[in-house]
Amino acid sequence: MARAAEDAAAVFGEPDIVVSAAGVNLRPPMDDLDGGVWDATMAVNLDAPFLLGQRFGPGMAGRGFGRLIHIASQQAFRAFVGSGAYGVSKAGLVALARSQAEAWSGRGVTANTLVPGFVMTPLNERLSSDPERVRALAARTMTGRNGLAEDFAGAAVFLASPSASQVTGQSLFVDGGFSAH
Repeated sequence: MARAAEDAAAVFGEPDIVVSAAGVNLRPPMDDLDGGVWDATMAVNLDAPFLLGQRFGPGMAGRGFGRLIHIASQQAFRAFVGSGAYGVSKAGLVALARSQAEAWSGRGVTANTLVPGFVMTPLNERLSSDPERVRALAARTMTGRNGLAEDFAGAAVFLASPSASQVTGQSLFVDGGFSAH
């Protein structure tokens, strides 16, 4: 991760906005969860955003402006469909954003999470391959549909903007009302 961050900064310069959206969704039953799955999940879903923040957050703070935006999950707040290590990693990511906000918001850097509902992506292939489950999840929303990747564009742009300078340490749910229903 450190090398990827350095390579990106060498080509594009020091960023003002970092969005951590990479994730793995390994979900063996809790009884079968082993250290390998745990470590792989934490490495991608929690360690990588931490390392990116450590690499870029202080520089953003030194320049007086920065945005850290992490993609969390409903399972950071409630266990369902076998949350396992995935849910733990996403709950940790929410706490990480709060800690980053506490550390750097006084110097112009905000840190927040976007929390999707069910979105039809390759990460959710296990659930999206079951048409009944897809329909049931859509029925739990207030909008009557599951999310699309493009549903997050406006929220991400807002969090990245100067208009969001007072929004920090927060989790913004973009879930069609899934979490409130």
